[in-house]
Amino acid sequence: MFNLYKNRVWNATMNIGSSFANKMMMPTTTATHSLVQQQRPGALMMSIRQASNFSPRRTKYRKAQKGKIPLPTGGSVKGTTVEFGDYGLRVKEGARLTARQLTAVHNTLRRKIKTVKGSRMWMRVFPDIPVSSKGNEVRMGKGKGTFDYWACRVPINRIIFEISGMRKEIAKEAFRLVSNKIPVKTEVVERGAKPVVGAGYISPAASVSKPSSATTASDVTTSSPPSV
Repeated sequence: MFNLYKNRVWNATMNIGSSFANKMMMPTTTATHSLVQQQRPGALMMSIRQASNFSPRRTKYRKAQKGKIPLPTGGSVKGTTVEFGDYGLRVKEGARLTARQLTAVHNTLRRKIKTVKGSRMWMRVFPDIPVSSKGNEVRMGKGKGTFDYWACRVPINRIIFEISGMRKEIAKEAFRLVSNKIPVKTEVVERGAKPVVGAGYISPAASVSKPSSATTASDVTTSSPPSV
């Protein structure tokens, strides 16, 4: 009885091994087609969502509203100065940068500075907002679009990339090359540059002179009544 059971297990194992070997010997196109057919739709969608080099591992929701580019109106100077490197690339206008654009900038910078020994690079923004798009002949309304790409909202005067370990001329040339990869105006700033408050170059430490409450008679202008 034990030998019969052992033979059945051995035969089943051999059948599984032969079927696996046959599948491995299939042409590449057929094997790929069969794997795609067996793959679940959810897994296929996740593979599409992870197609870019920069994409979040997981998000709370599959879709997000379009939203607006944040405009700093308070007194915060977060993200307007160089924090990690020696030189930074600052955007001069608010925009929504896609993962493909950030990937192009990252690859160009890495290719430019890799020849300099000891050079480093930091990316200060990350595309974590899913952007969807609707197809042709789709009725009006929200929520019908499918996932298209990842993006991030970058406000005005925000540092997006930083580099260090090189001369100023090399850093400026590297940032000049990548400035054509993104659809916004940019500028190169150095470590120690003044922070930016809101949309203007105002130092937060600058004292604001308050006008005195007392006014003299010479400061007050009086107008005579019109002659009849």
